[in-house]
Amino acid sequence: MTKEQIIEKLKPIVKPFVKEEEAFENLTEKTDFINDLNINSANLVDIVLDVEDAFKIVIDNESMEKMLTVESTVAIIQSKLSEK
Repeated sequence: MTKEQIIEKLKPIVKPFVKEEEAFENLTEKTDFINDLNINSANLVDIVLDVEDAFKIVIDNESMEKMLTVESTVAIIQSKLSEK
């Protein structure tokens, strides 16, 4: 799965928790979930759970703590998909 495909699949997962609509419209790899999209840490856990379901992967706590930007999230998803 390409980076672009992952980002497209990630957008609808993240969207319900976004408080900064304009930043979401301009989402890039460098977008930070907390600082740019104004998503709180409790919602980040919900996003991780939804990512696990959508991509059929398991994300450990260490990886979860690193999922703060789109880029790091994509890298973790790609890494977990390659372990399957």
